[in-house]
Amino acid sequence: MAAPAKKEATYDDLYRIPENMTGEIIDGELIVTPRPAWRHIYVSSSLGGELVPPFGFGRGGPGGWFICDEPEIHFGTNVIVPDLAGWKRERLAVIPDEHRFTVSPNWVCEILSPSTARNDRVKKMRVFAEHEVPYAWLIDPVLKTLEVFKLESGNWSVRGLYAEDEKVSAEPFQEIEIDLENLWLEGPQDGSTGEPAGPRELP
Repeated sequence: MAAPAKKEATYDDLYRIPENMTGEIIDGELIVTPRPAWRHIYVSSSLGGELVPPFGFGRGGPGGWFICDEPEIHFGTNVIVPDLAGWKRERLAVIPDEHRFTVSPNWVCEILSPSTARNDRVKKMRVFAEHEVPYAWLIDPVLKTLEVFKLESGNWSVRGLYAEDEKVSAEPFQEIEIDLENLWLEGPQDGSTGEPAGPRELP
């Protein structure tokens, strides 16, 4: 006897998750993830601090971007909340009044943890490519690495691999130099990673 088909998640399912969790819908599955750990938050905040002044405000850079933390982006039926995303102003001509974005960004950044890396690297990157996001960054705060990808002919091409204390001028923000050492925060001394428990799929 065949197993019953699994019910696909809908946007209404996102309202059922606890307030201290982040919900996403990827390939019809509701993925629920704990709020990020302090190491993760530090990387996201530090990177935003590097990018927003030159690219959001035009201070020491070209300006012309909207860059924000954890936007809820609707890629068709997929609902994804990247750690950071950026739109060129000509691409996001109308700012939504609500929290949902329906225009694909020019750049996304996912900060990896052991519990989320598989979804970030596989499922999300596939969705980003299908919806023609030109650039994606993957940052591992434990390994202290940055991977830069560019979408070319529908496939991701590696544009740069960086680590530790390298100084990076990476697409699409090559006009500035980012000192990666400023993104890392030393972890706890007991060997713990400080990461929360892994993502859950709700029925």
